[in-house]
Amino acid sequence: MDKILIVVTNYSALGERGKKTGLWLRELTDFYHEVRGFFDVDIISTAPKRVPLDPRSLLEVLTNKKTRAYYMNDELMDRLKNPLTPEEVDGHDYAAIYFTGGHGTMYDFPGNIHLQELTKTIYEKGGIVSAVCHGPCGLLNVRLSDGRYLLSGHVVTGFSNQEEKLIGMFKDIPYSLEESMGERGTLFKQAALPFTSCVVLSGRLITGQNPASARGVALKVIEQCRELENREFEYRMEA
Repeated sequence: MDKILIVVTNYSALGERGKKTGLWLRELTDFYHEVRGFFDVDIISTAPKRVPLDPRSLLEVLTNKKTRAYYMNDELMDRLKNPLTPEEVDGHDYAAIYFTGGHGTMYDFPGNIHLQELTKTIYEKGGIVSAVCHGPCGLLNVRLSDGRYLLSGHVVTGFSNQEEKLIGMFKDIPYSLEESMGERGTLFKQAALPFTSCVVLSGRLITGQNPASARGVALKVIEQCRELENREFEYRMEA
């Protein structure tokens, strides 16, 4: 069975006021629920310590049965208590990588050279790169072997300026993800209505706008991995 690598933040404070942040839980659980039957899954974080969960995301533990079930799942939660780190895995082992969100990603994803190298390896070996909400922060500084930014020339999405303002976080974030992605030579797409699902496929890059998009990203990753497997099989048969 092929493997997928899920990346989660390990950063827990946001802005000068130190607002609590961390992994947005649903962006892990919705994705994991869809892919676990098709792929082995490894979870890594930028530090080996317990992954912080954004307190606001835990409201869905009360309102969403799926989120609650995984929050009560000892096996999954143990993997967040003792996560692997980027240095402990090899990009050649994975068919795809998925960057979860939460505002913490804005701090510990962009400058992590090990995450950049993993992403480059997976992409250049023909794999899928995916991210949701603030997860695309992990793609901002990924350069390919020819020196180009991985994002350059792609159509993408991510948590928008409009959504940041509507939840009252725009003054606390260290930079605008929407504008930063634009600086990498992308075209930014977003849903007509804030907080509704928007998933964008651009080559082997898949991005989702917000928590409501995590399931759609997962389904698109499954679809694209199957297509790549079929192409590889057809190529071997023709050879």
